[in-house]
Amino acid sequence: MGCRAPPGAMVLLLPLAVLLAVCRPGHGFSGTCDTCGLRPMAYHYNNMRIVGGTEALHGSWPWIVSIQNPHVSGTGHMCGGSLITPQWVLSAAHCFGHPSYILESRVVIGANDLTHLGQEVEVHTIRRAILHEYFNNRTMINDIALLELDRPVHCSYYIQLACVPDASLRVSELTDCYVSGWGHTGMRSVVPVQTAEILQEAKVQLLDLHLCNSSRWYAGAVHTHNVCAGYPQGGIDTCQGDSGGPLMCRDNNADYFWLVGVTSWGKGCGRAFRPGIYTSTQHFYNWILLQLRAAAHPTSRTWSHFMTTSSHYHGQNAAPTQASVSGCPYPVQKLREFFTGVQNLLQILKGNKA
Repeated sequence: MGCRAPPGAMVLLLPLAVLLAVCRPGHGFSGTCDTCGLRPMAYHYNNMRIVGGTEALHGSWPWIVSIQNPHVSGTGHMCGGSLITPQWVLSAAHCFGHPSYILESRVVIGANDLTHLGQEVEVHTIRRAILHEYFNNRTMINDIALLELDRPVHCSYYIQLACVPDASLRVSELTDCYVSGWGHTGMRSVVPVQTAEILQEAKVQLLDLHLCNSSRWYAGAVHTHNVCAGYPQGGIDTCQGDSGGPLMCRDNNADYFWLVGVTSWGKGCGRAFRPGIYTSTQHFYNWILLQLRAAAHPTSRTWSHFMTTSSHYHGQNAAPTQASVSGCPYPVQKLREFFTGVQNLLQILKGNKA
């Protein structure tokens, strides 16, 4: 006679098995956007060469998007962005200085080589763009924007959602950080003269904001809502990324990534004491949440224009949850639920044995 688990154990085993099936990459991927910050293809590559050169492996950063405009030469790549819900992309406000940049643009998701878009790639138009109401293109303050896609994406090995951190994450303690994009191979500009055809990537360090604002560095030009990343000696910078693209850091306790910054500006490229400056997604977490809530309940006044500035944020919202922003479960919550289920299962098995 075989060994049988008690009925209560089977009830717990089922959701645990489902959880493992969802989290484990395989050919039977469910295609649902129920997680964020995960990279299914990294497991297929055995985490080899995720970053270490210039060209990224296909699917290494599955939330990155290419925003393209037909008036830009080559592939049309204009700016980068990050998919944070199945229908919303986070990018930089300075990428959209003219309405035609949005009206004529498209968003390419799931791509690696922009000259060869495979079946895994989705191409979308932009339904709506929301620029921060206090964005200043001279000082680059509040350089953040949201783009609503024409339809929701279908998540896959190559298309995943990014995790936007709330105030509980200690971003300054994250040490494994990267930039990626198809962007500038020369000096920064809104419309690059030369762009890469294959997705580029590089590892960077988060640098102290006070150091970045010191007299030898940026001399006070960096805002408190910015993140500074690169190397003091220069060499690697957002030449490997591009405006609007992601600054990503691996969580210190689990194998998923946080979207901690949006590529904003810098002086030159790869110069000593001139690291890349990024808009802090954590600082604008509540702003993002407010815009998504407003978009879900539009009014004729707020949404009467295709391109609009954002709804005013007064800092009085209740503390949001990660799921409400990214549209997917908070990764730590999934892990906690898993281990809680394991503990309950062990208790049932222990009681059955007694």
